[in-house]
Amino acid sequence: MSRYVVCYDVPDDKRRTRLAKCLDGYGDRVQYSVFEAVLDGLLFDNLLKDVNSLIDPAEDTVFIYPLCAACAKKRASLGRTPEVFPGDEEVFIV
Repeated sequence: MSRYVVCYDVPDDKRRTRLAKCLDGYGDRVQYSVFEAVLDGLLFDNLLKDVNSLIDPAEDTVFIYPLCAACAKKRASLGRTPEVFPGDEEVFIV
């Protein structure tokens, strides 16, 4: 599993809304147009495919940055911050 930061600039409201809903299925929103996700290789490939199908490459920009675990621990957060960062949640499997 790897951690990714996904940020986007999509000027069209409908495409932007569809993209945000898609990304919400992969990770957690940390800013209005920024998501953080913890994905394995298959999920990452699916994310690329899904995002590519939703954007207009002539108008939209999406950046996906890998974020190593060591870097994630060093992040600085100012102002209102989440109680638990994406990927740091406790998961119980029943």
